Amino acid sequence: MTEMIGRYHHHHIAPPPIDRPDAQVPGALDEYLFDLNGFLHLKGVLSPNEIAEANELIDAIPRDLARGQWHGWVQREDHPEHRGTSYQQIYELGGVFEAMIDHPRYINYLLRFIGGHETHDIYHGPAAVDEAFFSVRGPGDAIPIHSGGHELCSRTGYRYLNGRFLCGEVNVLTAFTDIGAGDGATMIIPGSHKSNMIHPAFLRRDRVHEWSSDGGGSAEDVEGAIEVHMQAGDMLLFVDALCHGSARRSNPGERRISVYRYGSAWNRPRFGHQPSPEMLARANPFARKLIHPRDPIRPPGTPARW
Repeated sequence: MTEMIGRYHHHHIAPPPIDRPDAQVPGALDEYLFDLNGFLHLKGVLSPNEIAEANELIDAIPRDLARGQWHGWVQREDHPEHRGTSYQQIYELGGVFEAMIDHPRYINYLLRFIGGHETHDIYHGPAAVDEAFFSVRGPGDAIPIHSGGHELCSRTGYRYLNGRFLCGEVNVLTAFTDIGAGDGATMIIPGSHKSNMIHPAFLRRDRVHEWSSDGGGSAEDVEGAIEVHMQAGDMLLFVDALCHGSARRSNPGERRISVYRYGSAWNRPRFGHQPSPEMLARANPFARKLIHPRDPIRPPGTPARW
């Protein structure tokens, strides 16, 4: 027995090295709550000046920009009108949106929760931005509840084993307006990222169309779902496997948020967007890895795409 104890090998994996020692590192309570609930609410991350700058950059986009059309390297997303207006590739606008690619408040959180250190997952880089979009919703706009642990989707799934988180996708949702009751708040079902069963609401015959991406539903009457009220500058960091959606906005005015989605560097961007040459030239080296992690190998003299 003594010999067996001496030869015992401990399989618990050490936390990953800190790629950004200048940035905040998640503590034991952060990791516990993220594993338990599937999300963290980070308060007061952006300053009033940063919020004002971001809203000014969005206001510079023509409001009559048609779905699918471009404002420089930013594209208006082509999705149903009841989901509001969304703009893809917003880091191309620069300023605070560019700084958010590898923001010091959460970048080490993302790297810890995405995981993959000391494995094939980091051959192309520490992580990658899947998409970065800004959403504007007015009265009547909403998105139904979606996702959940029952889907068993590699791209968005959740796992923790032997000391390692392995999240297919981690989202950072940032509020650029105060979001309270009646404002169309994000809604989540805490802990649903680990559910083995589909929520019965998804199976109701009278609502099945509303749970589709174009069905016009919302999340208010889904049992177990809670509204996340946020102040402008707050961030909600959550694994995409968490059931999430929004309430329908009933107040006048607009709900303004951004969502940056991160996953392993081997992922392809969700819609295929690529950063502009100008963006790649000005991005700091670490941020560049997140938006363009792959440097293709090619024969000498072969021209690069950019």
